[in-house]
Amino acid sequence: MATQNAAAGPDLSASQVTGPEAGPSAGSGAGMDAGKAVPAGPGPAGQQVTERTALFLPGLRVLVLGIVLVLGGVALAVVASHQSHGVAEWLIPLSILIFIAASLALAGLTPVVPGQARVVQLFGRYRGTIREPGLQWVNPFTRRIAVSTRIRNQESAQAKVNDADGNPIEIAAVVVWQVLDTAMAVYAVDDFTQFVTIQTETAVRHIASSYPYDNRGSGALSLRDNAEEITGKLSAEIAARVASAGVRVIESRLTRLSYAAEIAQAMLRQQQASAVVGARARIVEGAVGMVQMALQRLEEEGVVELDEERKATMVSNLLVVLCSEQATQPIVNTGTLYQ
Repeated sequence: MATQNAAAGPDLSASQVTGPEAGPSAGSGAGMDAGKAVPAGPGPAGQQVTERTALFLPGLRVLVLGIVLVLGGVALAVVASHQSHGVAEWLIPLSILIFIAASLALAGLTPVVPGQARVVQLFGRYRGTIREPGLQWVNPFTRRIAVSTRIRNQESAQAKVNDADGNPIEIAAVVVWQVLDTAMAVYAVDDFTQFVTIQTETAVRHIASSYPYDNRGSGALSLRDNAEEITGKLSAEIAARVASAGVRVIESRLTRLSYAAEIAQAMLRQQQASAVVGARARIVEGAVGMVQMALQRLEEEGVVELDEERKATMVSNLLVVLCSEQATQPIVNTGTLYQ
């Protein structure tokens, strides 16, 4: 299934947000954008892990401090090598401590690029998420998990499903989605990308089996004739299915919709027959109106007086001319209708 980093799913509940969302705060990094909703995660109450802002420091200052410590440790080691044995005994351990401090300072540096967040985990516990782009510093003993927050396109595999009438159809869809809650995406499901893929295919199959391919003039909701309504229902169902993974559905569209190959020819003939019947009905309706108008004009202007038999003959001739698919050949009658 092709997954690439690229209008809108239902709003997710904001009542589950546990961290600040009003924007960046001094010394603690940027929180999530104000107004962003975060869905509730699975599991019993009290065990839901939702996104909050992790504590971090500007990484550039720590980087400079780490470099200074490394240089200081090197200089101290060089000085200790030229000192007497007594002085070197305490200079060397001090230089080692400086090297350890520099290593810890540099190990905590974490680059965060735009469109990506870092989930911070310390000894198996979730400590927060960093969304502020740039070089940041966190506890060097933490694990920093990169999670993409870019908009993605997810295309489902082409599926063969029976529609509501039992006809086999082939259907596929593309869904545009984005990770909204990084903590839920990491901890609520095993693999949130695969989770979205499977739930999308499940929703597509369910929608396809719930509606007929064609309403055949009945006015009922169908896959072919009501694309906007169907895609709206598809977006709502996918959003409900993936909300537990902290994912927001932006849009979904059907990319393929057709009858299966084994019934495609039969359905094509049925559609052609329906089109022919509809065209014939339209032609007859127009022809009747033209005949009626012609008789009315002849009567109003007094061109000729027609009895019922002559009216019937004229109506028959006009309908033949107007409804025939091929050009008619005129026949000149020099006699009368009664001889």
